[in-house]
Amino acid sequence: MPKDWSSSRLDLHIDLDTTGGRRSGLESALRTAIRQGRLPAGTRLPSTRGLAQQLGFSRGTVSAAYDQLVEEGHLSTRPGSGTVVAEVARPAPAPARTAPAPTTPRHDLRPGLPDVSAFPARAWLASTRRVLTGARPEVFGAGEAQGRIELRNALTDYLGRTRGVVTTPDRIVITSGYYQGLGLLSNVLAAGGTRVAALEDPGHNLFREVVQRAGFTVLALPVDARGARVEALTPRTGAVFLTPSHQYPTGVPLHPGRRRTLRAWARRTGGLIVEDDYDGEYRYDRQPVGALQGIAPDQVVYCGTVSKTLGPAVRLAWMVLPPHLVPPMVQAKQEADLYTETLGQLVLADLITTHAYDRHIRASRLRYRRRRELLLDRVTAVPGLTPRGVPAGLHTLVTLPSDGPTEHQLLTRCAQHGLALRGLTELHHHAADHPADHPQGLLIGFAAPSDHAYPAALDALFATLAPR
Repeated sequence: MPKDWSSSRLDLHIDLDTTGGRRSGLESALRTAIRQGRLPAGTRLPSTRGLAQQLGFSRGTVSAAYDQLVEEGHLSTRPGSGTVVAEVARPAPAPARTAPAPTTPRHDLRPGLPDVSAFPARAWLASTRRVLTGARPEVFGAGEAQGRIELRNALTDYLGRTRGVVTTPDRIVITSGYYQGLGLLSNVLAAGGTRVAALEDPGHNLFREVVQRAGFTVLALPVDARGARVEALTPRTGAVFLTPSHQYPTGVPLHPGRRRTLRAWARRTGGLIVEDDYDGEYRYDRQPVGALQGIAPDQVVYCGTVSKTLGPAVRLAWMVLPPHLVPPMVQAKQEADLYTETLGQLVLADLITTHAYDRHIRASRLRYRRRRELLLDRVTAVPGLTPRGVPAGLHTLVTLPSDGPTEHQLLTRCAQHGLALRGLTELHHHAADHPADHPQGLLIGFAAPSDHAYPAALDALFATLAPR
């Protein structure tokens, strides 16, 4: 009894026209697929027996077609490898009319990027093995819009222990990154009637655009040496978006007095505080400042992510919500993409509960602290450059002298020498309209290069920044 075609080892899809005969149609279909590049050189074809079963042809018909294409040079036979597509000359495809791809910088010193070469691959693999070994069949089925309970349980303990967050698993929603969570939350708040949102100035312009797309009128909240000037909040403001632990980009934490003022504003007006715990794990001179959420859990949405601790490729983030926001956020998540992928959530939960995540962060904190110190040693040797902010995070803001090269000139010079970093001006509200009204500076990331590449990156940077 012949085998069913589905048991053959290789599948092959070709467009057959057997009007002129089966063999002729098969030869023509294979030639076309090879010439069009759908079967590139080296592609292994099914055996004559296997393809005959798939197509319902006789084995002799397929063998004859293969032999003809071998004679023509389209196919070749290799002992032990069967029949493969041969190397044949093809016309070069016309160049696509697309914008040129951005070149990869030789030295990536952009802010907010971790050293992904230090990803804890061994620990991640060990957790993955434990998860897969003990996984129940339903783990591989559809997920939950709110996120796996295993990860929400792990985060409840971890965030309470390390960041002073007050929560329970039912108040946590897992998202595919902070960007998605911010978009979902902005839409939920706008649908609920919130119309005015305050954001730090300067602040992350990408996230400002997310809030604006939801239909908010954005109030610029100035930042000084004590953080965001929360006394500027108005009664019309329905939500305020902050990075209180380590303000992006200035690097200052929100002063305790302003934290109290902000909590009083939220309780008095019913306004919502959205806390992006940006770089919350990385404080180098003392214990990190606790989360703002811990002193006002019913007025604060706490947002965290692994993009700075593990890497941006791990698309996992979380929001700790006041109870009334949980149902609409779960609904919004479900409507956006149903749920965040499950296996990564379970692996992260295992990393956290086994304390491998803590160990990785501690090791990263030591490494980044040394890198920051090396950077500051070089900055202070250049007249006019002034580092700002507390010892924390993954970047340092350096302000520029008024009598030297402009921010734009330095960024241009750096780009010409293969250096990627970021300027301060673009992060201000309305910077495009009045660029001269804002202080100029450079945001220099010290985390992204690998350990062996970092010294060369500093050499290249300060050779470029040195006075000429």
